[in-house]
Amino acid sequence: MFGCVIAGRPLLPPSSLTQVDSTHAYFTLPFPPSTINHITLFLTGDVAFPPGFGASVHFFWPGRGFQVLGMVSNEKPSAVFRVRGTFGFNGTGGGSTAQGVFGGIGGGGQEEPQALLGLAIEPLDAIQAQIPPSSTNPSNSTSTSNALVKPPSIADATILAEKIVKHLLNYLGGFTGGATGPNVMVPMNMFMKWYESFTGKIRASGGIGFLENVE
Repeated sequence: MFGCVIAGRPLLPPSSLTQVDSTHAYFTLPFPPSTINHITLFLTGDVAFPPGFGASVHFFWPGRGFQVLGMVSNEKPSAVFRVRGTFGFNGTGGGSTAQGVFGGIGGGGQEEPQALLGLAIEPLDAIQAQIPPSSTNPSNSTSTSNALVKPPSIADATILAEKIVKHLLNYLGGFTGGATGPNVMVPMNMFMKWYESFTGKIRASGGIGFLENVE
């Protein structure tokens, strides 16, 4: 249901997404947290949220804090979040139960702990109540808070996320005879084969220019 890309790194494989319960899941980010600048999250399109629901997005850095980044929904299927290097020790979960769920996960005692990108499926009004103003107001760029905010413009990154999803769907369509819809079943190993093919093209071409040909 979810895909995640860290700026400058390969697409995270499906195996990096761990489901905690029916409404909570998280990506383990296998990179030093201090090197993460931007995170792109997108819906793969195979499963939709129930009406009136979406997913709040949380960044948890063991030993450093916890922040609500924003959200994705059926109406907003992708988003790009900026993670500032000045991420504070006093981050909060904005009143969400997600902090309690994800706070007990992760290697806080490790010398180089891995960060988590937590996803909590919640009613849209509950999600909106959690998101700090600095995450939704582009004019608030001079704020001195340690909030994690989206960059002022996400148009290009949104197009990139859409092209990645289309590339995935085109690849999977080759194994389903072009059939689409909620009842089409695709083996999980097909996602791993796509991931290996996708990253192989990036290494071979030295970039993602091949996505320009995706329709």
